[in-house]
Amino acid sequence: MRPVVERAAPGPGRTPAQAAWVRFRRDRVAVASVVVLVGVAVFALLAPLWAYLTGHPFDQTFPETGLDVAGQPRGPGAEFPLGADQLGRDVLVRAAYGTRVSLVVGVCAALLATVIGTAVGTLAGYAGGAVDAVLARLMDMTLALPYLLVAIMLATTFRPASAAAGLALTVLVIAFFSVAASGRVIRGQVLALRRREFVEASRALGSSDARIMVADVLPNLAAQVTVLASLQIPAAIVFEATLSFLGAGVPPPVPSLGSMLGEGSEVFRSAWWLLAVPGALLLAITLAFNLIGDGIRDALDPRGGGR
Repeated sequence: MRPVVERAAPGPGRTPAQAAWVRFRRDRVAVASVVVLVGVAVFALLAPLWAYLTGHPFDQTFPETGLDVAGQPRGPGAEFPLGADQLGRDVLVRAAYGTRVSLVVGVCAALLATVIGTAVGTLAGYAGGAVDAVLARLMDMTLALPYLLVAIMLATTFRPASAAAGLALTVLVIAFFSVAASGRVIRGQVLALRRREFVEASRALGSSDARIMVADVLPNLAAQVTVLASLQIPAAIVFEATLSFLGAGVPPPVPSLGSMLGEGSEVFRSAWWLLAVPGALLLAITLAFNLIGDGIRDALDPRGGGR
């Protein structure tokens, strides 16, 4: 249970955004999560540095030093700070590159899904009638699909040869199945907003529907969209890790946390670090994003509510 956070309300000289920032800073759990996330991001950004300092590229095997005489991966030590995998590759370097991949895929897929979902939800909620019925049913159909099976089918059927193309395909697949969740939330908010007085006043002044949606409705969805984006990121990261774990994510030799977990599951009884390292990173990333999302939601609450 998160601690109750002291709230700051807008006052003289303080805008709602400034008051929200004060509330967020007072949320110790959210601030600690930001620190953890920044640390993980720095670790991932410095992946080339770790490869340079250790002399171990992420895709190069070192069977003589990374494996013992029995052919088993060596544990953490001076040569391999976080151990080696079953092929003699450096787990530290692969974890840094894998974290980078997971963060890029998660953030890009979540932002893309949020932007498209916001556009679709706004159009459906404001237009109503046949437009709303068609878009709502399409979102329902997407949510009804066995998304994991369909995602695996799409990723394996259209698997590209290059790692960059595979990364882009993974982002598109995850975003496609995340749009409906964002769209339904935004649609519900717009349905409540479209009959508000300021919308009716803008319509009475002769504003077009497009201008009302962009200038009047969307600004009032800023808080919901921000929270949605922050909570979509960990879901997208877990989605990518699941696909990579099953062999349908980013193609090798580029590592991801999910593929490292899949490889480590084969020999985890004799090499615990192969699951512990990527598992701990994945847990830290997803938990930090979720707690930050909770903190943003509480900070943007105009009523100053807390738990």
